[in-house]
Amino acid sequence: FLRQKVLLYHYFLFCFQQFLELLKSMTSSSVVDKPPVRRVAIFGGTHGNELSGIFLVKHWQENGAEIQRTGMEVKPFLTNPRAVKKCTRYIDCDLNRVFDPDNLGRTVVEDIPYEVRRAQEINHIFGPKGSDDAYDLIFDLHNTTSNMGGTLILENSRDDFTIQMFHYIKNALAPECCPVLLIEHPSLKYATTRSVAKHPVGVEVGPQPQGVVRADTLDRMRKIVKHGLDFVQLFNEGREFPPCTIEVFKIMEKVDYPRNKNDEITAIIHPKLQDQDWQPLSNGDPLFLTLDGEVIAYTGDCTVYPTFINEAAYYEKKQAFVKTVKMNLTAKRIRSSVLNQSTS
Repeated sequence: FLRQKVLLYHYFLFCFQQFLELLKSMTSSSVVDKPPVRRVAIFGGTHGNELSGIFLVKHWQENGAEIQRTGMEVKPFLTNPRAVKKCTRYIDCDLNRVFDPDNLGRTVVEDIPYEVRRAQEINHIFGPKGSDDAYDLIFDLHNTTSNMGGTLILENSRDDFTIQMFHYIKNALAPECCPVLLIEHPSLKYATTRSVAKHPVGVEVGPQPQGVVRADTLDRMRKIVKHGLDFVQLFNEGREFPPCTIEVFKIMEKVDYPRNKNDEITAIIHPKLQDQDWQPLSNGDPLFLTLDGEVIAYTGDCTVYPTFINEAAYYEKKQAFVKTVKMNLTAKRIRSSVLNQSTS
């Protein structure tokens, strides 16, 4: 009961914040000038067994004509080469969770985890994180075993530039669905690899098994990157983008599998929940199924939208799925400040 109250509190707090942002945008029609985006990186292999991004980055390192755009540098980069070579998620720890101040500032000693050392190297090349010298934009390419389709991951609900980009990508891909997952949360801290950049963009495409590459999944990822780069070029060339609104799924809570006193899983994802990412889940709907046939249902006061359902990599993280709530984000009218610089 207490957990549900906390969930509702965060939900209403976020809605109130978005209402204030919307009210602010409605009272001002002025254009927000943003710096041009000149340095872009495309990361593949943050997890060494998610092959679509690895295949694409290796291809673009050999022949990068399709990702180059006028007026900007686009750098394809293999983030975790040791894990890629072994086709495993990581060597010592999850590279996509160690870009926090403690790890980035950690003293390098002989027994430091490989991914922590690699994070420091990436921060040196593409950062430093949080500085003016950091890369403008990073696309971080991932695969999931969950039925999430081509998903965009947003880290900051007030990042007008990235919201505008997602709006452009979603329209370019229509009628194909392109959900947006907002991972902004007061207590869930991800410290992602892409967070080094001023504008971090996660691309999560599935379902695809670990250690496997599928042509349709790779193609969907490739199209997302293409449209994202097209948007950046248009922005840099001076196109003005009017205010826009996108639907997002805001992460609220991680849900673990039922477990016994030995911390062993005692129930599996119910067939009616399996592969139902982004679909509404209401009070009484089935969540889990024990091997004795007992159905464990969802109990909650509000409808939620689960995703990362039965993700293989999250068994070790004790996560069966994440709850999200659906809401809208509005971005202000933007254009590149390069126009003002060229006329001044």
